[in-house]
Amino acid sequence: NNEKSVPQLLIKDLNFEKKSLAKLMFSPDQENHPSKAPVKYGELIVLGYNGSLPNGDRGRRKSRFALFKRPKANGVKPSTVHIACTPQAAKAISNKDQHSISYTLSRAQTVVVEYTHDSNTDMFQIGRSTESPIDFVVTDTVPGSQSNSDTQSVQSTISRFACRIICERNPPFTARIYAAGFDSSKNIFLGEKAAKWKTSDGQMDGLTTNGVLVMHPRNGFTEDSKPGVWREISVCGNVFSLRETRSAQQRGKMVENETNQLQDGSLIDLCGATLLWRTAEGLSRTPTVKHLEALRQEINAARPQCPVGFNTLAFPSMKRKDVVDEKQPWVYLNCGHVHGYHNWGNKEERDGKDRECPMCRSVGPYVPLWLGCEAGFYVDAGPPTHAFSPCGHVCSEKTTAYWSQIPLPHGTHTFHAACPFCAHQLAGEQGYIRLIFQGPLD
Repeated sequence: NNEKSVPQLLIKDLNFEKKSLAKLMFSPDQENHPSKAPVKYGELIVLGYNGSLPNGDRGRRKSRFALFKRPKANGVKPSTVHIACTPQAAKAISNKDQHSISYTLSRAQTVVVEYTHDSNTDMFQIGRSTESPIDFVVTDTVPGSQSNSDTQSVQSTISRFACRIICERNPPFTARIYAAGFDSSKNIFLGEKAAKWKTSDGQMDGLTTNGVLVMHPRNGFTEDSKPGVWREISVCGNVFSLRETRSAQQRGKMVENETNQLQDGSLIDLCGATLLWRTAEGLSRTPTVKHLEALRQEINAARPQCPVGFNTLAFPSMKRKDVVDEKQPWVYLNCGHVHGYHNWGNKEERDGKDRECPMCRSVGPYVPLWLGCEAGFYVDAGPPTHAFSPCGHVCSEKTTAYWSQIPLPHGTHTFHAACPFCAHQLAGEQGYIRLIFQGPLD
């Protein structure tokens, strides 16, 4: 075993030009005249997509959605409460030009809460429906799926009108989240089976079928972030502990000291897709795609080599993020030794899944490495030294450490950590591995 005689390097040993990278850290629109640019409240980024949807971003269907201040306010706030004797009477009360929420208590009674225009807020709606009231169309995320055709066969658990976000039009542009969105007739309708109740001040509130869950990280979205606690948000924006299962009739306990206010790094789960909320301010401190591209070129410039074939390895360009390239680095997930693709150590009795590393003889999965291209998932601007296991997506150490600690909702009652770039459930002790590259022999 001549492992010691071979020059090895960790990416952090490379001399990164910190100053030149710092210039690339900030996106061009921040350097221009901010007064002329429209006010950006923040962005929603869907977990599981590495920079764009598999078949490309189109219209309201994309992997990330920016919320800008609207030319004219379209927010609404609750006003009159009507108690109607029958659902028919309730339909008559709620006219098509007025936003309202109908709570069906029984066949004999429905409560309708009318909403009026609010000139101080903007409303954005998210859901599976492609009807016009939905600003951001979100479909179920299938882990590691390469095309949307993989996702169509699944019966969706995302609500057609899943949730709405209300942003204050004046600084500090606070964004709040509410379960359920208004449909084409400007109505939210909670049927007999939905969990609903009267609040202490005589108002109505309720939960949607599969619920809208939110987790606010502790210490913001930074390299010091720690996961928070998952909560459920009601139709009126109150905060509750989780139900026993997603669609249980019994609501959780109300959490008095927490709010529905989104903060940088808040996660929103719609039961089938999870969204990351990044504030405009938070995004200004996040590495840009340009910065990630500079890091990619920096690694490739160091000419890491395969210790078996001695061929130079290179990460493919960001645009070719789904096609395995001949120079692509591969990694043994148990030890972190990076190689080029080779057939060494592929024993048939191992199903071809596990391989023996030529450097250290440890046996484990052997996968290609991919750069994480969605900059919004990075908690810092550190070099790409670590990879998620078992998918091989590469990013900074602090970013892998953060996401590996987060239990993401899966199905209707389980949670597990997953790679933010492809939504694959993480495996192994930590869920990620430190990469060990070999330098050129000359």
